[in-house]
Amino acid sequence: ASRSNRRFESELDSETRMAAMAEETARIGRSPVGRNLVRSADPILGHSPAIRSVLNQVASVAPTESTVLLRGESGVGKEMVARAIHVQSRRRNQRFVCVNCAALTESLLESELFGHERGAFTGATEMKRGKFEQADRGTLLLDEIGEMSPTIQAKFLRVLEGHPFERVGGHIPLQVDVRVIAATNLDLEAAVRDGQFRRDLYFRLNVLPIEIPPLRARKEDIDELAQYFTDDYAQRINRPTPTLTKAALERLKSYDWPGNIRELKNAVERAIVLSEGREIDAADLNFGGLETEPIDESKYEGLSLETVEMQHILRTLRFTRWNKSKASAILGIERSTLDRKLKRHEVERPDEFRRG
Repeated sequence: ASRSNRRFESELDSETRMAAMAEETARIGRSPVGRNLVRSADPILGHSPAIRSVLNQVASVAPTESTVLLRGESGVGKEMVARAIHVQSRRRNQRFVCVNCAALTESLLESELFGHERGAFTGATEMKRGKFEQADRGTLLLDEIGEMSPTIQAKFLRVLEGHPFERVGGHIPLQVDVRVIAATNLDLEAAVRDGQFRRDLYFRLNVLPIEIPPLRARKEDIDELAQYFTDDYAQRINRPTPTLTKAALERLKSYDWPGNIRELKNAVERAIVLSEGREIDAADLNFGGLETEPIDESKYEGLSLETVEMQHILRTLRFTRWNKSKASAILGIERSTLDRKLKRHEVERPDEFRRG
């Protein structure tokens, strides 16, 4: 009985902490400063054991100043988790700044992160403060950290170690107080072994790792997520909120969502635009031609996140007949990111999709 009571008290404490976190996030979001800080962010929804574990970890790491490493497939909501950490931290009233490391070339990323002085390079007509300066006293999310080049990794590591940095083309040492949250869908351990990612930087980042589950591992949350996206999008386009039928919800739960929450959000928004009545039925849902049979979990045993992601990328490219612009739009990534991933895996356009 004593053990049962302790377990009940532990679960109750967990529920209390999650409720307090949700209320605090909502309170900050309602304030003028908070609306500016967390604008465009979707909340972390769901009651599955998988997402409850993430919420518990967020509540634990948020009050600290340690670096957090968010891991998970593309589209699982890593930015949402990063924002939740920010609004629960002592930095909540300061800026939350996000940079996608895969969206920029090495030289542009260096300028984006560290800033540049006027005349530092062709086109630098005025001084620009980098993201580190912009996030001073706040939080900086570095998304797709595994795409950072070795040169930028070295400069970034020095900042993490507390050393000052200089803007590109500058000579004045700058010091900032920034909490760093990094995110990746890559196998960083493999990247370290292959010499593509610095071992010392990896250990600096991997202080508080949080693994964010794919949507297929938390299907019991799909009803709540789909309803939220329906309400939110209908309000944004000034349309009456349609009702998701039981058949529609069942179809949503029968799909395995390789693009995760981002893909679910896009599917719901597309259904709202295309549906003619006040209901969204199963027939109104279109998964971009990528619908699959329920996943056989045994097929995924031993596969890395990077491998699963690459399989989804190749399936999407085949669906679009290797139209990279369309494929990147479906995947929710930049065209340059898609090109970089294909180059890393030495994937070339199949002959059947070559012109002429």
